[in-house]
Amino acid sequence: MSTKKNFFSDNVTGAAPEILAALVAANAGDAVPYGGDPSTERLQARFGALFETEVEVFPVGTGTAANGLCTATVSAPYGAVYVSDSAHVHDNECGGAEFWSGGNARTIPVPGADGKMSAAKLAGMVDEALARPADVPPRAVSITQGTEASTVYTLSEVRAIAEVARARRLWVHMDGARLANAVARLASTPAEATWKSGVDILSFGATKNGSLAADAVVFFNRELAASMRYRRRRAGHHFSKMRFLSVQLEAYIANDLWLRNARHANLMAQRLRDGLAAIPGVSFRGPTEINFVLAAVPQPICDELVAEGYTFLRRGAPNAGVVRIVCSFDTTEKDVDELVATAKHYAGVNAQALPVR
Repeated sequence: MSTKKNFFSDNVTGAAPEILAALVAANAGDAVPYGGDPSTERLQARFGALFETEVEVFPVGTGTAANGLCTATVSAPYGAVYVSDSAHVHDNECGGAEFWSGGNARTIPVPGADGKMSAAKLAGMVDEALARPADVPPRAVSITQGTEASTVYTLSEVRAIAEVARARRLWVHMDGARLANAVARLASTPAEATWKSGVDILSFGATKNGSLAADAVVFFNRELAASMRYRRRRAGHHFSKMRFLSVQLEAYIANDLWLRNARHANLMAQRLRDGLAAIPGVSFRGPTEINFVLAAVPQPICDELVAEGYTFLRRGAPNAGVVRIVCSFDTTEKDVDELVATAKHYAGVNAQALPVR
């Protein structure tokens, strides 16, 4: 078994110690099932304080379920949800939006740069669809924050998209699987990053940043929450022992754990990028604004790193040599420095033979 740090994803990590401690504490004694326990009942107030407004919170077990339930809600009874062309909800969740909506929803990708949709292109595409009665009617927009390109939407970019949506009576959903990383990067408040910028409903991610298996759907527009209790139960995410999800979410947001974990992961990604930048032949596929680096690494170096036991996710065509290298809340400076030193070692051995991209 390799002892090298696994940089494949932020899903490879275990749970944060604070969250494990909360789970152990919750395991003592009995509790009312199906969300009647004190931890679940406290979530409304806890998240209300976090976001500086009254909210409706529904714990779920996965981010895919959160996204599917959200898009089903905002697309009802049928309609199109506009997304970026790299959005998870569009191409990485096996048609989840369509499944959770009973086949009523359709995701439509909007072009843009660095993993983000363009507000101007969104407006044009929605207006074209509205002018054609036979088209699937536009119902909502889904913003991935942070993006699959390791970038974040600025607050002004989120507001611009929300303004386009509002002018056309569309709901705004945010896929916040890496919301913590984005908020840490923006140095904004959670409220500014979400409802104050026009977001109606949020998939609140915790699993990638320290929880064991807990995410949530957060409604800022509380009128939209009316059907969620039924949608979640039908979807199989109304857990009997709900307290074990709720205590994770409580611990996650307590004492800024979620932001501390995210800031650390972001810093490790920047440290990694800075180290790789000094290696001949390495180039980058856009900015590194959250917790992972997209880099084109010369194949000989990449092969040697894999042989050493390192693991990455390859992106695009194999001959492009692009890998996604992800840092997590438990990635250490030593982990990053060892990877960079190993890459530099092999670059030095084969420097004259390496192709430059």
